[in-house]
This record gives sequence, C-alpha cells and structure tokens, in this order.
Amino acid sequence: MPWSVEDVRALAPDPTSAAAGRAQAQADRWTGLGASDAAVWGACRGRGEAEYLTCVEPAGPAFRCSCPSRKVPCKHALGLAFLWADGAVPAGEEPQWVAAWRAGRGERRRGRPPGPPRDPEAAARRAERRGERVAAGAAELREWLADRIRGGLAGAAADEVHGVAARMVDAQAPGLASGLRRAAALIGQGRDWPGLLLTELALLHVLAEAATRLPELPDDLAATVRARLGFPVDTAEVLATGERVTDEWLVAAVTDEVGERLTTRRTWLRGRTSGRPALVLAFAPFGRPLPRTFPAGHAVRGTLAFYPGAAPLRALVADADEPVRAGRPAGDPVGTALARYADALGADPWLERWPVLLADVAPVAEEEGWVLVDPEGAALPLADRVDPWPLLAVSAGAPVTVAGEWSTAGLRPLTCWDGDRVVRL
Repeated sequence: MPWSVEDVRALAPDPTSAAAGRAQAQADRWTGLGASDAAVWGACRGRGEAEYLTCVEPAGPAFRCSCPSRKVPCKHALGLAFLWADGAVPAGEEPQWVAAWRAGRGERRRGRPPGPPRDPEAAARRAERRGERVAAGAAELREWLADRIRGGLAGAAADEVHGVAARMVDAQAPGLASGLRRAAALIGQGRDWPGLLLTELALLHVLAEAATRLPELPDDLAATVRARLGFPVDTAEVLATGERVTDEWLVAAVTDEVGERLTTRRTWLRGRTSGRPALVLAFAPFGRPLPRTFPAGHAVRGTLAFYPGAAPLRALVADADEPVRAGRPAGDPVGTALARYADALGADPWLERWPVLLADVAPVAEEEGWVLVDPEGAALPLADRVDPWPLLAVSAGAPVTVAGEWSTAGLRPLTCWDGDRVVRL
C-alpha cells in the first residue's frame, strides 16, 4: 500500500529536506520509474549529466541513492517517495541493481549471529557491581562539588570539569558525565554563566546524593534517579509491566536531533481523553534511516506502556491503529501549560524538556525577543536560537495553535495549526 504524502514528509530528517524532496517529485526529472510489491525505484537527473539511482524499500523503510548526500533519506529518495504517494510511479519489474541491493540487505540481516543466551544470575551480579561503581562515583562527585563551591565558581575551568566527567564514565554513570559536560560548556559563555553553572551543578549534586540513597527512595523516584544516572531499562519489561494507557493519541510534534553517532527522533503525543503527554523515542546510527513513526498532525488510537518514574513521560507503543489526519486540537492557555510543567518538575527536578500545546497564541516581538501571547495576556518566550519567521509566516501575527518543547531556555515551537491546516515548523 503506497504511503501518503504526510507519511513521506514524516520521514524527512528536517523540514528543509522535505521541501527539497517535494521539489524533486516531478516526473520529468526521472527516468526508469517503477514499483513492485517490495520496492520503488528510478533515476533522478542531477546537475549536468549526472543521474542518481534511487530506491526505496517501504517495509524497512530503507533507502539507497548514488548521490553524495549524507542525509538519510536524501532529497532524491524523498522525491521518489512523494511521486509514489502521488500515484505517479507505474508498476514494473525490478531492475538488476534494485534486486541486487535488496538481496544484499537480506544477506546482511540473515548473517547477524544470534545473541548469547542470557544468564539471570550473571546479569544480577553485573548489575550489583555496576550499582557499587555508580555509588562510588556519585560519592566522589559530591566531594568534588563541595570543594568547587568552597573554592568559588570563578576559578572553574572546563578542562577540570571534563576530567571529572571522564571519571564518571569510568564509574558507569553516563547521566552524571553528561551533566558535567553540559556544565563545562557553560563556563565563560555570556554574562550569566555563573548562575547557569550553579544551577547545573546543584542538580548534579541532588542526583549524586540520590544515587547514594537509592534503597531508601520510593520506587517511582528510585526509577527516575536510575534513569537519570543512565541505567538501562529493558523494553520487554516495560511492555510487560509498565503502566498502560489506552486513548486516542494526538501526534502533536515530531523532531529529530542529529548527534555525532546517533540520530534521535522525539515524537510527542497527547491523549485526547486522558490529556496525558507521552514521549516516544526512536534511534538510528548516523547515516541510517529512522524507523517509520507517526506523522505530526495525525491521531492514532492505541495503547502506550509507560516507563516507570515519578513523572512518567517516556512510553512505548504497545499496539496502535493506522494514524488518521486530525483537525485543529484543543490546546491550553499559557497558565495551564506552566502549571502542568510545574507539577512534572516537582516530581522530576532533572526534567530537560516538557511538551506544551498552546491554544490561540500569537507571536509578538518584545525588547528581549519573541514571545507567544495568549488571549489572557500571558506569554512564553521563544528560545534564543529559535527562528520565529516560519511561525510568523503561517500566523501572519494572528492567533494559532502551537505545539512545542518548553525548557529553561524557552519555547521551541515544532508544529502549528492554522485552522485545520497543520504545519511542521
């Protein structure tokens, strides 16, 4: 079954790639177009006399293109998928290069050796040893933080902080190491860096203190602390024992974050009946396509299994129907959105970002930057690095519904609705 145009747009690594792919979806730019039950293919005319052989395997999804782009999928693969969604690709027999590529993918999948059988007793011993190392690392971090505060933040050096972060990696506490690296990046940056650094270090001190008292904590708070420290949680266990919520889920926003080794996709959901927010994460090694996820602006009926925690947010999709296009959702005024955030932050002080769905907010320029103002006059500032013009181009200054991520840095809009028209920002 061909994808919809929204399905294709949701696979784009960013809005710019989606627009570039749409521009490639012109039949006169392609030769040798064809589609089978398992693949779609064609050759796209590039600059000069270059032709890029492009193939999409929808079941993966997987993409192959001979162009030099490092983005996956590239604009040619997106253009081919858009043509297929438009019904402009005829049925045909797979050419040899397509069959060879698909056969190679199958061989690589079949060639993966099975993992060794799990030994529960050995796993328990490894977990115990790791817990001891993390507790020792947390105790060391507490001592270093006390010494640093006594010595004053003015003498803090990034190299020193990175050195402590390396010791936390050795202690198998990646959450503490990440926090220290964030702290190191703040040193000397802007006039307010001492205050921001103190905030980051204070949160690290609370986390380190909690790490040394895990057996004393309530189960939900202990689960939050373990997650923040970087302890893995088995997905099978979440699906088997996690809290389950069945609802019609609005796909409020989808955003990709590209790192040096890993691409992360955050899909923010909101239950229509429960009003509950949920975060579904997907990962892919750099240069590999992300798994197909729900497109923004759609709704899906299904059941989510939530990870344990004091403020459960991350979830796995236990089962779901096919997503359908949704109309303009009912959002919250700014005051309600902030109250929800305050409740979540009270339960999980290490919360990095929180989803908001704001109703009838208008972008307004103020002396200190852009803000979104609701009909009651309450406002949320946009983050400093956010470009307000895509949102302004949709709203033209009029009120719109906006979904985005709120953090201490400000609001990052990700989706907006102009009437029933949804735009991924």
